[in-house]
Amino acid sequence: MKTTTAVVLFLLIAQSVFSQNILKGEIIESNNNQALAFVNVYFPQLEKGTVTDDNGKFQMSNIPNGTHKLVVSSVGFETYSINITFPVSEVLKIILQPSAIEMEEVIISTPFHKLQSENVMKVERQSVKELKSRGAINLADGITNIAGVSSLSTGVSIGKPVIRGLSSNRVLVYTQGVRLENQQYGDEHGLGINDAGIESVEVIKGPASLLYGSDALGGVLYLNPERFATENASEATISGTYFSNTQGYNSSAAFKSSGDHFKFLFRGSVAEHSDYETTDYRVTNTRFREQDFKAGLGYQKHQFKTELRYNINRSKLGIPEAIGIQDTNTTPLELFQEITNHIFSSKSTIFFNNSSLDVTLGYIYNDRKEFEDHHHGEEDHDEDHDDDDHDEEDHDDEVHSEDEAPALHMKLKTFNYNVRYNLPEIGRFETIVGVQGMNQANTNYGEELLIPDAITNDIGILATSHIHFDKIDIQLGARYDYRHININSQIDRDFNSFNGALGIKTNLFHKVTARFNLASGFRAPNLSELASDGTHEGTNRYEIGNIDLKNEQNFQVDLALEFKNEHVEVFANLFYNQINDYIFLSPNGEFIDDDPVFVYLQDNARLYGGEFGFHFHPHPLDWLHVESSFETVIGQLDDDTHLPLIPANSLHNTLRVEFNKDWIQNSYSFIKYSYTFDQNNVSDFESNTAGYGLLSAGLGGTFQLFKNDLEVTIAANNIANTTYVSHLSRLKSDNIFNIGRNISLGLNYTL
Repeated sequence: MKTTTAVVLFLLIAQSVFSQNILKGEIIESNNNQALAFVNVYFPQLEKGTVTDDNGKFQMSNIPNGTHKLVVSSVGFETYSINITFPVSEVLKIILQPSAIEMEEVIISTPFHKLQSENVMKVERQSVKELKSRGAINLADGITNIAGVSSLSTGVSIGKPVIRGLSSNRVLVYTQGVRLENQQYGDEHGLGINDAGIESVEVIKGPASLLYGSDALGGVLYLNPERFATENASEATISGTYFSNTQGYNSSAAFKSSGDHFKFLFRGSVAEHSDYETTDYRVTNTRFREQDFKAGLGYQKHQFKTELRYNINRSKLGIPEAIGIQDTNTTPLELFQEITNHIFSSKSTIFFNNSSLDVTLGYIYNDRKEFEDHHHGEEDHDEDHDDDDHDEEDHDDEVHSEDEAPALHMKLKTFNYNVRYNLPEIGRFETIVGVQGMNQANTNYGEELLIPDAITNDIGILATSHIHFDKIDIQLGARYDYRHININSQIDRDFNSFNGALGIKTNLFHKVTARFNLASGFRAPNLSELASDGTHEGTNRYEIGNIDLKNEQNFQVDLALEFKNEHVEVFANLFYNQINDYIFLSPNGEFIDDDPVFVYLQDNARLYGGEFGFHFHPHPLDWLHVESSFETVIGQLDDDTHLPLIPANSLHNTLRVEFNKDWIQNSYSFIKYSYTFDQNNVSDFESNTAGYGLLSAGLGGTFQLFKNDLEVTIAANNIANTTYVSHLSRLKSDNIFNIGRNISLGLNYTL
């Protein structure tokens, strides 16, 4: 009898712990109580969603016990969010309010996964679909449309994000939920990520060391991968875009499907571009080829969900040195990079009744090779190597021989982990504690050596809380980090830092939201800064590291003000960033092999500025949008000399109209004029850059073709074919112009 009772009790407990909940609901419009079809219903933490049917009804199953945020969104309506505690029995009835303000999305890069209107930190978010509709050739080009973000570029193929004047190892990139490591220290090392299969981009501007540790001193670029298909649905897409300037194309094909428990997706893409064209010439060897494959597998049952993703990106990138051969070939000439980047990630969650445990693991394998003139017969050691460097000498437009070994060849292997426990809510408190870490090995295989072999180990411990009151939200946290670097099994350096953050969001007046954030951050010196000893070919300088460098430590103050009503939105984002022991390069007056010697020094620095703008959408003319924004940043050392590679002030004005007809849906057209001002606040080793204005326009919409959606986009950039040089172009020193007029035609067909 006792045995029988024990078995029954066990079964009852098991049923309680592993119960499968079903949520049924109905969504209607507030004005007329009519049902709303095709509304997105999504659980961000569960990464589970569906859409309403023609009667405004929806149903989702396999929902674990506990409290989960539900987000409901549809174009033309205010985004609605609600916390639902399961198990729940009643049918959920949701009323959406019409709104001319664009619908919100959940911010993933911040710890509590809230809508931007609920978030204490100001985070910029843009969908990749919108960035591509503006004619961006790649992701690095597209992110320059985000306020406060620029790109340090080498032609059109290589670009590094610049957030409020900081870049390289001061800006951390996350993709598939894991930190991307691909030799970020070099100017001519791009993202190594294809925009196909990326759903949106989020930008944290300012120190995010509390959330992400070292290298997030200047901010975070967070790339959200595309979602799986909605529950019990499948979808296939084929897309392609042609670009007139490079006579190149980007193409992609994908299939994804989701069942009750399993879901999967895969996507392949190919891009080829010839040398880009200016008014007077093609810029020799800016051509490139890129192949990309992404796959994902998800599983959810009972109180557990997991997701595995894999991305391989292989690119062959020409490195321009001088204006030479003029053709439209897409095969890079020497000097060129050949880069293969593998990203494995695993993200799992265990749900308890009122809490959850998130475990994210990542492995990044970056294989970088650089081929220069006349490097033959070297043993490849069955390994690979790349460069962050390249020659600026005149090349003879030589074609690469297949038996030629790379001159520079490095492999960077990184394992990282992120474990977070979401504690049960206590009153008004939401709290997360966690531990993050990284093990990284850098190994050389080429004949040239710029940075040495090294092993890096990181570990960080953090705690952060969100406190919600009736009229104010507070977020605070603290973190400790430790980094150990072993160089050539001979030199050991240890770095550590304690950092914190405090943020407040409140409504100052009716419809005026204020966000005030204080945060400290740090960055440990990278291998190039500590131990480089060689010619940095891409910049024609001999670099010597400084093994005695200390942490960079910063403190930033942010103030964001925002006014919204049914007619207009106005914003002002101000920041002041003090960086102690800022690391920079400086010549020492010596020469090695005819190259000037540069050494790494430290001094205190400061950056300040902001973004300002408005968005006018007069009601009831909700189809009309007038947008304007201004961005500025100033960077100086303590002696008032200016920091290098600070973007010039810029002003952007856009007129956009949106409309829907029986024969075309989600249609739009826009015209944009951007003016970049003179940049006269330059470092001792830079020259001034003249201002320039660029005109662009575009249109697009979705048609029905064989009862499926065909999305068409047309964009024209630099319509006037203006000749200009960006201050953040690595080709500026040779007075090589940026890209001229470019017209793109994109098609995306959903099966």
